[in-house]
Amino acid sequence: MFQMWTILPKASSFREKRCSHVSLQGGDLSSTMAARLVPNVSSKEGESQCEEKHAVLLSPVGKLEISGCETGLHEIKLPKMSVLPSGRAESSAACEVCEGAEEMTEPLKQCTAWLRAYFCEPARMASLPLPAFHHPLLRRDSFTRQVLWTLLRDVKFGEAVSYKQLAVLAGNSRAARAVGGAMRSNPIPIIIPCHRVICSSGQSGNYGGGNLMKEWLLSHEKLQKEKLAY
Repeated sequence: MFQMWTILPKASSFREKRCSHVSLQGGDLSSTMAARLVPNVSSKEGESQCEEKHAVLLSPVGKLEISGCETGLHEIKLPKMSVLPSGRAESSAACEVCEGAEEMTEPLKQCTAWLRAYFCEPARMASLPLPAFHHPLLRRDSFTRQVLWTLLRDVKFGEAVSYKQLAVLAGNSRAARAVGGAMRSNPIPIIIPCHRVICSSGQSGNYGGGNLMKEWLLSHEKLQKEKLAY
């Protein structure tokens, strides 16, 4: 049973791809890191294909495979965790790019810098820009996109929300199951924080990197948020 989280109050009523970029800016960690984000989505005729680059970041939860182009970030692929990292969720280990450092595009550099801060120096996240996103799922006008943007904008570091509550926040109170589908489709986990969406019962629920990783990420955020409060 996963019982360490207080759910937010109920809200009121890849390869080479052709896709458009979504531009995001950073902000205050506690309130504005994603609060004023408006998707900058465009699709132009004759748009050229991406030249996709790859990098691997060695993190406290394993190797994160990151892909993107000059325009933006395509995907973050999570490893499956079979055991928890040793010790508490206190990520003192440095995050290092272990593959692809020599060919990183600017969005990949921004992504790895943001992830290093997330794991090792959360206080720095507020001063770092989020990378532009360049994935077709975030371009299409769909409920899935609406859910992912709502999650990024409204559910902050150290918080958690239920599937049903996120459905309400996204504008459809009956779409809790669709919210679960959106979480499974999320191409940019950790940055778009699908690990912060849990069951109404308090259980962690499913996660692409496995339940152990989801619980570790939530524990990490809880601990770091408490430290930042002092």
